[in-house]
Amino acid sequence: MSQKHIPVMLNEVLQSLAPADGKVYVDATFGNGGYTKAILDSANCKVIAIDRDPNVKERAKEIKAAYGERFEFCAGCFGDINSLVKQPVDGIVFDIGVSSMQLDQAERGFSYAKEANLDMRMSCDGVSAYDLINTASEKELADIIYQYGEERKSRQIASKIVNERKAAPIKTTKQLAEIIYQVIHKKPGQPDPATRTFQALRIAVNDELGELERGLCNGLSILKSGGKMVVVTFHSLEDRIVKKFFSEKSGKKVHVSRYAPEIPENQNCELTNPSKAILPTEEEIAANSRAHSAKLRYATKTSETNR
Repeated sequence: MSQKHIPVMLNEVLQSLAPADGKVYVDATFGNGGYTKAILDSANCKVIAIDRDPNVKERAKEIKAAYGERFEFCAGCFGDINSLVKQPVDGIVFDIGVSSMQLDQAERGFSYAKEANLDMRMSCDGVSAYDLINTASEKELADIIYQYGEERKSRQIASKIVNERKAAPIKTTKQLAEIIYQVIHKKPGQPDPATRTFQALRIAVNDELGELERGLCNGLSILKSGGKMVVVTFHSLEDRIVKKFFSEKSGKKVHVSRYAPEIPENQNCELTNPSKAILPTEEEIAANSRAHSAKLRYATKTSETNR
């Protein structure tokens, strides 16, 4: 089987998950199957994989042919993990955001570096980036770009988009990138100015943050006592959601308001021992550029006797 794409922080994922014989694990973001294959190879266990992208089905067939009954694929959104997976499981892995496979397929319209129609839909259906760019109001666009891209010049970019689309619809990734460059000029050695806006549109099109929140909550509901939840994120918005979820579910004090009553630690906690953010090694970052912004966090489902 070909392994074109390198799964990020694979060693750290396996160390955190600690796959064991006879156990059942969920790879909630199957992609090219990197985590799935590594988990299956590390123990005589079963993996149930989930992905909303119809383009991964051929890869899923390859893994099925190699591992038989030890592998099961479910087409759908990982936010619906509790309805897709019909049994309690011993561990869940999430690799959040766009996959390198999706970025590499120019026709999917995820990348400003490749000419393609604006699309960005992971599931290949529903509202596309083209729809958003050409129909959303200036305020809606500015809010999306600011909230999901953390782009300080969101209003100027939104204004420029709306002015440009009056003449003709904005159809391609290159068109949109050139509009952004009119607001923020490209500089040698600096990150591409289109990065934040493209990230924001992708998150909005796929409801990625809502999907993450649902996935964590619903994933916890199917996790067995002692089971591990492992999450790899790629930007601060994702990591913040995971950190907050792990903190709240482990009974750690989360500051909300100085006027709100303090919740004692370990009261009705569902998770225990949430890790701090684990970063990729310098060697991995050098070998795989996608890893540079990655963070891994994991936690363990509380044993019933401790609750």
